[in-house]
Amino acid sequence: MSERLETLKKARERMVDDRDAFAKTLAAPFDRDKAERARSKFIEIQALIDAIDRAIAGERTGSAAA
Repeated sequence: MSERLETLKKARERMVDDRDAFAKTLAAPFDRDKAERARSKFIEIQALIDAIDRAIAGERTGSAAA
């Protein structure tokens, strides 16, 4: 497996861990300030995870074509 693909997978794993922390905040008893920040960060991180997933798919497609 390419070094780039490994790096992307590690980055995705780290972002999933970060996202999970914000999900726990959202699941906790409601605190308006914390919930608003957690919701915003959750969405931001999920968008990043989706982008990393696309990069991984592109890397796999590029590897198969080569």
